[in-house]
Amino acid sequence: MRRVRGEALLALALLNIFVLFAGFVTLDVIEARPLPAAPSPVTDAEGVAAVEPAASTPADPERIADILDDPMAASGIEEGLSGFVVGGATGEALFELDADTPVTPASTTKIVTAIAVLAAVGPDHVLRTETRLDPEENRVVLRGGGDVTLTATADSAAYPQVATLEELAERTADALAERGTDTVSLGYDDSLFSGPTTPPGWKPNYIPEGNAAPVTALMIDSGRVSPDARGHGSRSTEPSLHAARAFAEQLEEAGITVEGEPVPATASGDPIASVSSARMSAVIEHMMLSSDNIGAEAIARVAAIETGYEPTFEGATTATHQVMADLGVEGVHLSDNSGLSTLNEITPRALVELLMLAASDEHPELSAAITGLPTANSTGTLAKGGRYSAYSAAHEGAGLVRGKTGTLNGVSTLAGTVHDQDGHVFFFAFMANHEDAVGSRLDPLAAALSQCGCS
Repeated sequence: MRRVRGEALLALALLNIFVLFAGFVTLDVIEARPLPAAPSPVTDAEGVAAVEPAASTPADPERIADILDDPMAASGIEEGLSGFVVGGATGEALFELDADTPVTPASTTKIVTAIAVLAAVGPDHVLRTETRLDPEENRVVLRGGGDVTLTATADSAAYPQVATLEELAERTADALAERGTDTVSLGYDDSLFSGPTTPPGWKPNYIPEGNAAPVTALMIDSGRVSPDARGHGSRSTEPSLHAARAFAEQLEEAGITVEGEPVPATASGDPIASVSSARMSAVIEHMMLSSDNIGAEAIARVAAIETGYEPTFEGATTATHQVMADLGVEGVHLSDNSGLSTLNEITPRALVELLMLAASDEHPELSAAITGLPTANSTGTLAKGGRYSAYSAAHEGAGLVRGKTGTLNGVSTLAGTVHDQDGHVFFFAFMANHEDAVGSRLDPLAAALSQCGCS
């Protein structure tokens, strides 16, 4: 999970260019954190200075429709395109195109998941990984707590700082030394989650190609075989066993002899050692920036447990639907919480309503769903594949567009916030279900909003 270095640093720098605005919502994305290295400057983010001060005149819906007309016509995917744009200061709907039509959302599903989890467990919740001792078997049992950000060894440059097996092994070794024990067998317990490890709607190639891993309560690096592994074969098909083997290595490094191969076991008795994840708000910011599929599925199960549902795919989506109902948001129907499922359906209106809730003064506990949005041509998934780069047709939106991306075969979605040239802040969702849908077809729409003098 050490993959976030530069882009996390850059994300935090970019948060400081956005302004507070009063009215229907307050978009509070200025939260500085001490970091170990200076970030690179934002490249080619034209128009950033133009967003100060915030506009005093409401945006004109006709101007919005006019500025979106050409890029929509040029997209080549108009038949499968839907969208919704709202003024941040007024809450006024400024543009609607099939805004209430449910479509496959891909990874913009993670906006829903982020808000459901934050509402269910709160931004300060942490996930604990524990060891327990079975004296009769002379066995240490490693018990997963749903923290997929857990990793083997520390990386001082990473944000967020995550729990490590190295630290857990050292604490476990100290506890064993107090008992006069220097040789143990090792068991692992991933029983916190239950049910199938893959849901309906996942394609058979997701795990082999490295897009996902079986979802278990015990894993390291979101199920990757190594922290930075990507692509074909990069995810373990047995993430719990993989994590246990890595822990055995760390116990050996800490001076404890581990006999035999780790085996499934039930953790009983009190913990002898534990480590905790970063706060849920930071976990969610990372999940949003990197579009971590397994991270989204794991924390959704944690939310299910907190709200009294089974920690399964079905229980997690049921809990999510319950939170949506409690928040008064309609138009969300999920089969999973990552967006990999082709069975998910969300409306553009629902995504925008959720972003507005997360930015609202009334729901400060949800703000990580906003602060975790990637920034165009700079961080997360909006810094990849040339999106908003100097070579793209959407370059003018660099630094002004912040959004969660979504991509599947025949699906491209983008939802987030954008500042225009008059200082307006817009919440938007553009969603394309079309055989030619790719991110480069949607990016010019948000970029067009950034160039609007829409008063």
